[in-house]
Amino acid sequence: MDASAPHSSRSVDNVFRDFKGRRAGIIKALTIDVEDFYRLCDPGKENLCLYGFPNEQWEVNLPAEEVPPEFPEPALGINFARDGMQEKDWIALVAVHSDSWLLSVAFYFGARFGFDQNERKRLFTVINELPTIFEVVTERKQAKTPAKNSVNGKPKSNSKLAPNSGPHRPAHSSKKKEEEEDEDMGAFDNDDNDVGDDDDEEEHGETLCGECGESDGADEFWICCDACERWFHGKCVKITPAKAEHIKQYKCPSCTSTKRARHPS
Repeated sequence: MDASAPHSSRSVDNVFRDFKGRRAGIIKALTIDVEDFYRLCDPGKENLCLYGFPNEQWEVNLPAEEVPPEFPEPALGINFARDGMQEKDWIALVAVHSDSWLLSVAFYFGARFGFDQNERKRLFTVINELPTIFEVVTERKQAKTPAKNSVNGKPKSNSKLAPNSGPHRPAHSSKKKEEEEDEDMGAFDNDDNDVGDDDDEEEHGETLCGECGESDGADEFWICCDACERWFHGKCVKITPAKAEHIKQYKCPSCTSTKRARHPS
């Protein structure tokens, strides 16, 4: 095993380079060389570990004899679980433990080299930008996190999505509006950059505030009138989220005025 410090320079870049090399070696063992790896992990042998090296190579071997070891050790006895699980599940388990080991190795060097808070943060950030070994071997892509209220990376004006969030949305809103909201929300799950997304938006239109007539304010509080079923910016009708929690049936100023006109006191 190569337990030496990563390269000659004790910098974040070189620790990260060491991390990437070891990671590449383990990924190779669990994907390209998986048949050899499976064969080497004979449950009849002693406790075995999977090591990744900075030169992108891998090895199945016994753990270090010294206690405690100078260098963080991978998960011990991965071979014992091999025949008690389905192969894909076992590979995924080894991948998870390997991810944990790689992080411990990287931050072992960080502590050993006296990285300060900013250096440790930078090290974690560059590591976290890579998919985990588990994600690679299980073919799980990193979850896409599009900007809030956006479709295909483009800012989306405040349509049904804004009123659709938060406790202020009445449970008895019209069924038609709920269907439109569901279709708008579906745009977030569509990874294809086809024209259909724009067509859907044009078909269903935008939700405009019944008071100011604007559709902006994607991150603002909205509330729906139970009488006319129009949506309003909370600030436009002077309703806060806390106040909305205690309103069983909300009627906008227009509907309230109409009722008073019909039934004068």
